[in-house]
Amino acid sequence: MTETIVSAERPRQIPDRGIKGGPRIIRRLPEGVEEQPYELFQVKPYGPLIGAEIEGIDLRNPVTPELQKELNRALLEWKVIFFRNQDITSEQQQSFARLWGELETHPFLPQGTSDEVVRFAKDDKKAGYENNWHSDVSWRLTPALGAVLRVTEAPALGGETLWSDQGAAYDNLPDEIKERIDGLTAIHDFTHVFGVRLSDEELLIRQKEFPAAEHPVVRIHPETRRKTLYVNPNFTVRIVGLEQEESEALLSYLFRHSQLPEFQVRFRWEANSIAFWDNRATQHYANSDYYPNRRVAERVAIVGDRPY
Repeated sequence: MTETIVSAERPRQIPDRGIKGGPRIIRRLPEGVEEQPYELFQVKPYGPLIGAEIEGIDLRNPVTPELQKELNRALLEWKVIFFRNQDITSEQQQSFARLWGELETHPFLPQGTSDEVVRFAKDDKKAGYENNWHSDVSWRLTPALGAVLRVTEAPALGGETLWSDQGAAYDNLPDEIKERIDGLTAIHDFTHVFGVRLSDEELLIRQKEFPAAEHPVVRIHPETRRKTLYVNPNFTVRIVGLEQEESEALLSYLFRHSQLPEFQVRFRWEANSIAFWDNRATQHYANSDYYPNRRVAERVAIVGDRPY
């Protein structure tokens, strides 16, 4: 006869695993900022928090200062904006991105039509490897402001990109965690990601050129003034001032928290689609589920400022 376990013998609690269910704070705009209409295009939201498609403009045409200003407001408010059916050249893509600032070069990724263009060409001989949550080049002393990614060939299924709103991630941290991390800094380094492809001699040269960067765990967005969680599992290696075990436990919690689905948007690519994201406010993840199918994209990134 099987013995029945009565409810009184069952544990009422399990060990605290950190992140709990329940309502999330979904605040898309900075506190005190009111919703305003867009005059020069239409906005198609992909969710209540992050990600919107811009409709009604053709990026083959010159972008006026008035249009650039309104697009920048959309970028700040939605964190990543999408464009469909934009059959533009690489040069036009670069010209569009330059409206936001100087373009940066990437020392470790394959180049496209110019030094400022990174080309991602994946097929049955080369699979995608960008499928880890990250903020672009956070290992630089001045990480990118943002990036414009243009896909020219897309697989029939798969290959989507996800973004996560790190302002919302900070908002939803427990108060005790906010108190614990405000004022802390962390070390960001490229070595364990890109250094594995370099010889010892090449690695030493690159480490001198790009020394490990120390950035605040919580940065202030320079335009919205919003507090934003600024650690990522690809490049953040440790929190300054904590023992290794404590640092790793806290980072692991922050990484899991920053990736909660409520903070995310997922974009399905088609040929001639473009995504423009605010690298200061988001992390992203390139889904690598389309091998051996072909996916081709070009990215240009805009030089940013030093996080504070």
